[in-house]
Amino acid sequence: MADDDLPIVSFGSLMTEGTTLSRRGQHDKALGCFNDALKLRAGDKHCLITRSKCFLKLGDTENSLKDAEASLQVDETFYEGLYQKAETLYTMGDFEFALVFYHRGRRLRPDLHKFQLGINKAEEAIVNCIGSKKCHFLLQSKKDSQKQQNKAKDQKDKKQMKKKSPKTEQQLLGELYADKTFLEKLLKDEDLMQSSTRQGIKVKDLVLDGISYLNRRRDFWQQQKPIYARVYERKVLRQERKHDKKQKPADIRRYIEKNMEDIELMLARGSAEQSCRKAERLLKKIQMWSEEEVPNKNELIGNLHSLIGNAQLAMGQMEAALRSHKMDLDCARQNALTDAVSRALDNIGHVYARIGKFQQAINTWEEKIPLAQSSLEKAWLFHEIGRCYLELDKAEEAQQYGQKSLKSADEEGDVEWQLHATVLVAQAQVKLRDYRSAILNFERALEKAKLVPSEAAQNGIIAVRGLLRGGGALGSLCEQLKSQLGCSSR
Repeated sequence: MADDDLPIVSFGSLMTEGTTLSRRGQHDKALGCFNDALKLRAGDKHCLITRSKCFLKLGDTENSLKDAEASLQVDETFYEGLYQKAETLYTMGDFEFALVFYHRGRRLRPDLHKFQLGINKAEEAIVNCIGSKKCHFLLQSKKDSQKQQNKAKDQKDKKQMKKKSPKTEQQLLGELYADKTFLEKLLKDEDLMQSSTRQGIKVKDLVLDGISYLNRRRDFWQQQKPIYARVYERKVLRQERKHDKKQKPADIRRYIEKNMEDIELMLARGSAEQSCRKAERLLKKIQMWSEEEVPNKNELIGNLHSLIGNAQLAMGQMEAALRSHKMDLDCARQNALTDAVSRALDNIGHVYARIGKFQQAINTWEEKIPLAQSSLEKAWLFHEIGRCYLELDKAEEAQQYGQKSLKSADEEGDVEWQLHATVLVAQAQVKLRDYRSAILNFERALEKAKLVPSEAAQNGIIAVRGLLRGGGALGSLCEQLKSQLGCSSR
């Protein structure tokens, strides 16, 4: 066969072949296709995510996490990357960090039910682990055992453990000290140590891996000083105040990063009040430090105002949340932080929509339109504006923005936003009494709902379409459909 007759292997064909193989369960072969595809288009975020999913199916959580994180380096607002990272962390047993990324994804895409499902299962796993002392560490040890199989090192760690005084170790490990004591007691049960799990793994190996993991955490926290391991103790706060003036920029950076992570984690777990208090304390500290000590001081101040506003919103303190997000906006404008301006406008519009001030929400979100960085962002932004116009009984404007949302969703190729936009257009046409066009758009929406898939959305669309054809009352049914699709005003 001549070279000219050889089939041309394109990025698209490799992606299609890899996806097909993966669906058939042939993940090893699919992995080869995705590897070749990335050679043709290095760093493609969609290919990285499909390969990450493939790695996860093969049980390679480490590479799955690397690909998910790589996709977010390309685009930190890539919701599929956030979801895949959360799913991988959940599989690894890091339920609390998985919860953080499920919440970040839901803030970006509140319409996607899978983020809420992720939040639910992560919270349930955390609650279950609180009730079962060995849960977290058996899962964590399984991850560690993939990296280290050297039992001699574990024995060495065990000897080193005895050299630490119980009081020192308890201070370093905090709440985890009870778990370590529990695992050490298990080692004394010789019969249990000789048994194996259903997967053929010796219980003794799992327990030793768990102790080894805790020893490494203990050593890490000792290097970082106990203040990083005992976040919630008041003694730590007093110690921090004493050492603030002596801290080096690197120490300050680590301190800020740890506290920001804790604030997000508390908010993700539903502890809005605790998150708000911690954010307010950190804000006061950062305001006292110089720009030499904290180079990104202004950006951090705005970010904290945003986090405080989100916590206040979660607590139902709407006016306070509005003030906090407006302070974030002022800070962003004063320092020419474009991304922060976009974030603040998004949050302010969200609060206005929640309290029923739809015109203010529209004005705010329309100001954000030029700052939208992707077709997907425009799709949900146009949809939210159109939904607000529909709430104000301005059907023509709602239809126009619904069509804009649909156009952006088409550009991105996002089926779910195509569904939401099409339904919005159809609902606006119902209000305009353009029933023929409304029926056609509900038909299109039904096809999209089958692709998502969403049985609830399909049933709602079929019911609305039936009433349109029969000339029935549509008001309450349209509202029901709107809730089923999850596209009420944010």
